[in-house]
Amino acid sequence: MAFTYDRWMEDQGLPIHRGYYIEDLRTVELGWWEKRKVKAAFIQLHGMPGVVEGRVQEIAPGETLPPSRLAVDELVYVLNGRGVASVWGDEAKPKKTFEWSTRSLFLVPRNSSCQLSNMDGEHPARLLHYNYLPIAMSTIPEPDFFFDNPYPAPQSLYDGSGEFYSEATASSEKGDGRFAGKDRQFWIGNFFPDLGAWDKLVPFWGRGAGGHVVFIRPPGSEMTAHMSVFPAKTYKKGHRHGPGRIIVIPGGEGYSILWQEGEEKIVVPWHEGSCFVPPNRWFHQHFNLGDGNARYLALHPPEQFAGRSERVEDRVNDQIEYPSEDPWIREKFESELKSRGLASEMVPQAYEDPNYEWDYEASGS
Repeated sequence: MAFTYDRWMEDQGLPIHRGYYIEDLRTVELGWWEKRKVKAAFIQLHGMPGVVEGRVQEIAPGETLPPSRLAVDELVYVLNGRGVASVWGDEAKPKKTFEWSTRSLFLVPRNSSCQLSNMDGEHPARLLHYNYLPIAMSTIPEPDFFFDNPYPAPQSLYDGSGEFYSEATASSEKGDGRFAGKDRQFWIGNFFPDLGAWDKLVPFWGRGAGGHVVFIRPPGSEMTAHMSVFPAKTYKKGHRHGPGRIIVIPGGEGYSILWQEGEEKIVVPWHEGSCFVPPNRWFHQHFNLGDGNARYLALHPPEQFAGRSERVEDRVNDQIEYPSEDPWIREKFESELKSRGLASEMVPQAYEDPNYEWDYEASGS
């Protein structure tokens, strides 16, 4: 069965990149998209069909794209380059204009016009666009409905509560269960200038390796994201959730393993610009082979597709504690490090006690 979105995507005549991962979105093949006057390609990895769209667009040196308007919210991550975005919902009101650069993340709200410009006259800029257009086209199977729809943009674009693309603000809630009393922090905002340098992080309790995290919530949107940062020569616990989370790497070097319970494991090597999507309910696990912190950014579909959330409400079914993991996991990690002249910095106690927690003060962020 082909989804409405799939038929529309095929009709655009652009490259469609499938499989389990893309080694580097910054160099992946693009084609000319006449309707948008831009070089572009679709990303449709396992775990995405019917749920979310991934699209890479490249703006030529010094060029400005024609305005575009989409009826669903869209998160944009800057793979490389620097430029300016102008966003507006009403021609009679001032445009919201801001500068972006490599590793910026920003929201373009539904039914608003957006125009992107490359400020660099010598090098192209590449951006990853992420939205839930496949879900929307399944509810309204009329593709033209979603482009240049005159329905007004969200009032929040002009609601007077502050600049729409101003600095994000923090909000916290207390954890529960095993992590009762421990803060779970969210940053509320529509623009994050550099996720490669973002250091407003909190411990990622329960996920292992002494990792830290930032959870991102654009106000008024059901799109969310999180970025995890974890130390050199360590690895996170295996876990699983629902489909549609595109993971892109802002920094670091390592690999991830994807597998369906009881099936063969797939190894995904990564570095900055790499991209992969854990398929629905597949376990996956992240490993840092570098000599510094590694970062991965996960762009989330709407909450009803989360499966189990990052909160991990059912540890037995949705997370594998270190003492219970396949011994091959640890063996491969230590072998990969040894081939680089490095040694694991995993805490031995973590392999013995499923409730062990890192000293987050010592591990830093």
